[in-house]
Amino acid sequence: MSTVTEGMDSERLWGGTVAALLAALVGGALVFPERVYYGFVWHYFWGPVVADAKSAQCAAYADGSVSFLYESSACAAAAEPVAYPGYTLVSEVGYALTMLLALLGVVFMLRRLGVGQDRELFYALFPYMLFGGALRVVEDAFDGLDPSQAAITFPWNTLIISPVIYFTMFAITLAALLASIWLRNSGATEGYRYTVAGIGTALLSVTVGYLGFLAFTTDYVDFFPQITVVVLVSATLVTWLTWEGLTRYAPEVNEGTGKMGIVVLWAHSVDGVANVVGIDWAKELGLPADLVPKHPVNRALIEVGKQFPEPVVDLIGTAWPFLLVKIAAAIFVVWVFDEGIFEESPRYAILLLVAIVAVGLGPGTRDMLRATFGI
Repeated sequence: MSTVTEGMDSERLWGGTVAALLAALVGGALVFPERVYYGFVWHYFWGPVVADAKSAQCAAYADGSVSFLYESSACAAAAEPVAYPGYTLVSEVGYALTMLLALLGVVFMLRRLGVGQDRELFYALFPYMLFGGALRVVEDAFDGLDPSQAAITFPWNTLIISPVIYFTMFAITLAALLASIWLRNSGATEGYRYTVAGIGTALLSVTVGYLGFLAFTTDYVDFFPQITVVVLVSATLVTWLTWEGLTRYAPEVNEGTGKMGIVVLWAHSVDGVANVVGIDWAKELGLPADLVPKHPVNRALIEVGKQFPEPVVDLIGTAWPFLLVKIAAAIFVVWVFDEGIFEESPRYAILLLVAIVAVGLGPGTRDMLRATFGI
């Protein structure tokens, strides 16, 4: 009885926290629109999404209206608030906190449904992590197409632009999970995991297939399959070497996660290797130009790589510090998720690992496919 009561109290606390945050945000935006909405919400969260959707260098707010600027000099001269496509440290922290709150809500939902406490759900959700990155590349492709060729135009394309796409993917994944559980409960299927995985695999296949269709029917989208081969083979090699090293010299690190730790390492290896390949070696692999990093942490680490002697930079590039940091972070995550965490709160541990894999594999898949299709 105490466990049930404690669970209900936790749900009430979560609901009260979410309601209080929403009330403060919405109320502040209504009462102080200039400071709360345009100075914070629009500046760091919505403005970058709209600027990206409009393919603008930035979006600037002044005198009650928003203007889209397409020259970097005009952006530099505009008065704040100015929103640039991509992420900032403020937005990344905000999205991380939002993700944690959302995961708690899903944990409460799964607990009421009586599912999600086993590790099979982790593997069933794996296709969605790849699907999110592929779906983001579809919007990247629309930027260079004639509006008549784009399947989705403004404002609907904002749903598949980072970071709104994370909320879109959350909704799609949740819908697929609930539909799969309903099919199981109605007797149409024996379980829900294979149905979840099947839906995600189908969505991924259709999305990549659509990118292939654009590659063969438009001039803007190209096809460089060697990029995908190099990224996946290299990431798998990095994962294997890292896992073998951990198993041999520090087996206690992966005792909690087991084989799920391999997926965590591989996901972040894909992200790191895709950055190295896209930023430093894209031209050598046939692309017209190297890719440009969009995340502030990535840009900062590239600056670290530039500090090494020129012969070293010429040999190995400047993006490799990002790969090292990704591997180190993945090892840390695998180590933190010990057996105690899974025994105490298996649902939350599994969902948090899913989110950790998604924030690595999503951007990594996007970078890999952007380079593969020359976008």
